[in-house]
Amino acid sequence: MTGFYHETAFYGSDDDFLAHAVPFLEDGLRAGEPSVVACTESNSSLLRAALGDAAVIYRPGADQYSRPSDAISSYRDLFREHTADGAQQMRVVGDVPHPGMGARWDWWARYEAAVNQAYAEFPVWGLCPYDTRTTPAEVLADVVRTHPNVATTPGTHEANSGYREGLAASSQVPDVLEQGAPVVELVDPSAGAVREAVGAAIGGMSLSEDDAHDVVYAASEVVTNGLTHGVAPVRFRLWADGSRVLVAVTDRGNGPSDPLAGLVPTTETLSAGLGLWILHRTCDYVSMGREGDGFTVRVSVGGQT
Repeated sequence: MTGFYHETAFYGSDDDFLAHAVPFLEDGLRAGEPSVVACTESNSSLLRAALGDAAVIYRPGADQYSRPSDAISSYRDLFREHTADGAQQMRVVGDVPHPGMGARWDWWARYEAAVNQAYAEFPVWGLCPYDTRTTPAEVLADVVRTHPNVATTPGTHEANSGYREGLAASSQVPDVLEQGAPVVELVDPSAGAVREAVGAAIGGMSLSEDDAHDVVYAASEVVTNGLTHGVAPVRFRLWADGSRVLVAVTDRGNGPSDPLAGLVPTTETLSAGLGLWILHRTCDYVSMGREGDGFTVRVSVGGQT
């Protein structure tokens, strides 16, 4: 196998999960392939009990999947390390976060689409199992759309007829803070005006110094991208609840069509690529997508999302 083989499997019980994951890992170990588990604590415990002292590389799922951009960077480092050591193939079983696990889905949907390109250079077989007991239907639809391959039953590996290149299909979900009136609302502002308005708005909040810096940077960056690459008018809004800040920027354009946008660094443009990547690495949540009135980028910093 060459390149990245991106596969999903759906399971409805612990036994079903093990039926998919255990033979997958055992086959890799017998072939001398580095085999990685980055699952929830409960699924990792199931696999440890089933595999005993097998030489599986366990990475805590909560650490591996803290942010999509971090996950991509971490996996690419791991794949690069093992292929440099001579590995002809690697195997990974990973639990990608979703609302059934208490996580927001939008940027993880983009992750599942983006890794088809982000890992394409590496000889890796990635199995992404999804629990049908806890995974929402709209998430399962995105999973089908973003995985070129599917294990319909344990041991079967088929091309997925539902796979589509490009972005996932699910729509953005407004943040709960948007139920109230924005603290700041500007139209076609300069980046400097945004930095000044944001600094004044968050001055009395209980944000850490790093979070305050991240909010100002993110707001300035997203507005700059909207003014440079979007279609006017560019609408800037900010909400806050004392410990968390939400920034939303909407323009009339279509936004980037590349799932990798913001999830990997790029020098192809002077601002949009590297700046979006930096805020994906520093902010607590970033959502990007089309809505009824245009393309919106949402950034959340501080507190819980």
